[in-house]
Amino acid sequence: MARFALSKLWGRMVKALVPVDGRGPRGEGWWPFVREPYSGAWQNDDEWRADSVLAHHAVYGCVTLISNDVGKLRQMLMEQRKDGIWTETSSPAFSPVLRRPNRYQNHIQFKQWWITSKLVKGNTYALKQRDERNVVKHLYVLDPCRVEPLVAPDGEVFYRLNADNLSGVEESGVVVPASEIIHDRMNCLFHPLVGVSPLFAAGAVANIGLKIQKNSSRFFSNDSNPGGILMIPGSIPQDQADALKEKWNANYSGENAGKVAILADGLKFQQLRMSAVESQLIEQLRWTAEVVCSTFHVPPYKIGVGAMPTYNNIEALQQEYYGTCLQTLIEEYEACVDEGLGLEGVKVEGRVLGIELDLDGLIRMDSATQMETLSKSVDGGIRTTNEARRKLDLIPVQGGDVIFRQQQDFPISLLADRNLSPEAPGPTAPANDAPDEGGDEALTDEEMDEDIAA
Repeated sequence: MARFALSKLWGRMVKALVPVDGRGPRGEGWWPFVREPYSGAWQNDDEWRADSVLAHHAVYGCVTLISNDVGKLRQMLMEQRKDGIWTETSSPAFSPVLRRPNRYQNHIQFKQWWITSKLVKGNTYALKQRDERNVVKHLYVLDPCRVEPLVAPDGEVFYRLNADNLSGVEESGVVVPASEIIHDRMNCLFHPLVGVSPLFAAGAVANIGLKIQKNSSRFFSNDSNPGGILMIPGSIPQDQADALKEKWNANYSGENAGKVAILADGLKFQQLRMSAVESQLIEQLRWTAEVVCSTFHVPPYKIGVGAMPTYNNIEALQQEYYGTCLQTLIEEYEACVDEGLGLEGVKVEGRVLGIELDLDGLIRMDSATQMETLSKSVDGGIRTTNEARRKLDLIPVQGGDVIFRQQQDFPISLLADRNLSPEAPGPTAPANDAPDEGGDEALTDEEMDEDIAA
């Protein structure tokens, strides 16, 4: 278990460290956990929290879709050869932490938690644990609410950590340098060290969707019978009105809603609630989901909102989803891990190494298209047979590491030179003076006619 304590050498420096300055929309340096549309909304139960809006189906769908899609991609340690080509390799110093980042998460869960923290809170903080070789052997994604960036007078960046036993931080207020933290941040709108979650733009809309769902829940819990008013001709004393209201609510609301009421003396019940069609309930719910999808850059059909595209090219749909939503997250993750493990721009034991996520787990073609593409790449001399078989997870074959091409295409210049050169005389046929094996000579037409007549 890693233990992090405040070094005495930092004693004077820590006093000079200050949190990041406030540049938020309302002057705060940190995006608040609770958002109020107006002052006092929290007391009136009219606020939304970052964790509460996750209950909205579109927010939950976008966050889980993106985190799961990135999490399932295999991490590869790549090495750059002398010819500039990157190939997958292994290293005893870096391969173990990629396969098992820490003691309680595998590589899929680790990436899922990384991306979820970034999408929900705007920031991901990964704490490094080193071995006696000073090599990173474990990575722990911290709770963003327990981490605070600090800036020294000379611009040096530190991080204050609160207690997190799961990650090995046993005391609150521990300050560590930026070299021990991997900080992946999203959409730094107000400060370069503070990322902003898509919920900053989608939270209010998601809260509207939750209110619509709560309103519908209350309506259906009342057996779909809306409220209304009792109208009586003339005037009655206040005590009689209160008694009539109490009796009506007791006998014809809640579990008793829908019962038959007998009204006399001109008493009428007038419903006040608009129907779902009049209030455009379905359209409002769809609108909230579409706005949430737009803030996360997720095509709505990916989470079941709206209609699927009319064309059925799966690869094209995945390419669009990758380019608009996932590519930036994946590239930033690779860059942060490269820098965090000490692979960015340096040679490790004479080798140029880097981290890549295998996109084959995301962008898949249908079987027919995949086989056609591989066949054309082999016939065109782009891939070897074994390289194509490796894409299909097949064992290599003997002689399959050589590129083959049919010799039927020539440069135009060679064809022109061939056409202009004089033709060489063809070989003469040898004279055949020897008689046939049977010793018979060829018969003339007259001799053949005589033989037939005889």
